[in-house]
Amino acid sequence: MTKRILVAYDGSDLSKEAVWEARNQACETPKREIHIVSVVKPTGPMTNAVVSRSIGDEMAEKFRSEMDALKEQMVSPEVDVVSEVLVSKVEGNPGVSICEYADEQAVDLIIVGSRGLGNVKKLFLGSVSNNVVQNATCPVLVMK
Repeated sequence: MTKRILVAYDGSDLSKEAVWEARNQACETPKREIHIVSVVKPTGPMTNAVVSRSIGDEMAEKFRSEMDALKEQMVSPEVDVVSEVLVSKVEGNPGVSICEYADEQAVDLIIVGSRGLGNVKKLFLGSVSNNVVQNATCPVLVMK
C-alpha cells in the first residue's frame, strides 16, 4: 500500500518546513508518494469568469517553476513526488481546493503550515489551515 502525503505549499517558511516534514513522515513506509500542492486564487475583475480564470492560470504558471525546483530537491528513488498548482474560485477559500484534491488522490495525511500573526493572534490558525483542519477527511498535521 502506498502512503500518500499532501503538503499545502504557499512559499512561506512554514510551508517549506512542512515539505521537509512530509519527507520525514514518508520514511515510515516502503511505498510513498508526496503531493506538493499550491493553490492560487485569481484576482481581478469578478464580473467576467473567463478573465478571472485567465488571470488565475497566469498566476499558476508563474508559480510552477518554483514548484518544479522544489520537486527536484525532494525526488529520490524511495519517494515519488507530485507537484500541482491549482486555481481556486475567486470567492472560495483555498482550503476547499486542498481538501478536494486530497479526497481525489486518496491522501493519507495533509501537512499544512499555521499562520502566526503575533502576540495573542498566534494562538489562532490561518484561514486556509483552519479550513483544512475543519473539512479534511484524513488526518491533518499543522506545522507551527
